[in-house]
Amino acid sequence: MERTFKSYEEFWPYYVAMHSRAATRWVHLAGTLTGLAVSAYGLARGRGRYAAALPLIGYGTAWPAHFLIEGNNPATFGHPAWSLRGDARMIRMMLAGRDNELARTAATWLAENT
Repeated sequence: MERTFKSYEEFWPYYVAMHSRAATRWVHLAGTLTGLAVSAYGLARGRGRYAAALPLIGYGTAWPAHFLIEGNNPATFGHPAWSLRGDARMIRMMLAGRDNELARTAATWLAENT
């Protein structure tokens, strides 16, 4: 069932809930940062095709984590723009040491909506 949201702020707790397991969040972080590093390296070396590494590596690691770890479909399938924004926010929070806050947000949303 496709969920609808009126705003990104309404979508955000759902997005986090779709990443309720720490392993899913960490796979997202690793894939995104690896994709960024490869893209930056390629662009710095004048190899523009390396820019494709970000979506290929980022999504290529994140999507299987949803199927294999989380047991759900990526939120990107129904909400691509908000999911990209959510991924950036989630990774910033993780890098700031706020992964426990994400776990609480996910648990709260799941308790209220499942």
